[in-house]
Amino acid sequence: MRAEIVLMGKRVDMAPQVHRRTLVVLIYATLAALMAGLFLADHWRTSGYYLVFATFLINRLFLGGYNFGGLIKPFSGKPRHGNEQPPPFLLLALRVYPPRPGDSEYRSDERELQQRDRAHYHAYQWIASTLALLWLLASWNAFKPHLLAWIPVSPSLLIYGVVLASIVVSLTLPQAILLWTEPDMEEPYES
Repeated sequence: MRAEIVLMGKRVDMAPQVHRRTLVVLIYATLAALMAGLFLADHWRTSGYYLVFATFLINRLFLGGYNFGGLIKPFSGKPRHGNEQPPPFLLLALRVYPPRPGDSEYRSDERELQQRDRAHYHAYQWIASTLALLWLLASWNAFKPHLLAWIPVSPSLLIYGVVLASIVVSLTLPQAILLWTEPDMEEPYES
């Protein structure tokens, strides 16, 4: 896990657990506000897609895990897909070479793998519960629509909202669990 992120050119120390927890709370508050605002804008007719794309962007910039970037190492353990061609001739003439990422930037050690697996296990339990709720709502809508008649929105819109929220949560929850549970990072020892 990285110990800092850069926000608008300013480095933010993420080594203390309280900073990472604050980031997680801010991310989910932003996503909830965005989801509510997009509902008010057009009932997620076209803006639901923007919410999913915003989630991918948040993963890329802050969380990581499924992408390079962010605080969490890539879950795949593979280096970034890049062009393996030699640098352009101008770069060769100037003797400028882009640095290759070290193994520690994308490969997880045994402890990190265990934490990743545990976070996915906990996230899977929440997502399975959400899918059970979704199944219940869909079955009520299909077979007993009078059970959902009291809700101020249409049942299909409610089901769509639960699906949209589950996608957002499924894309961010393992990383959020890792950021939330990791204790304060130690300062590197300098001799």
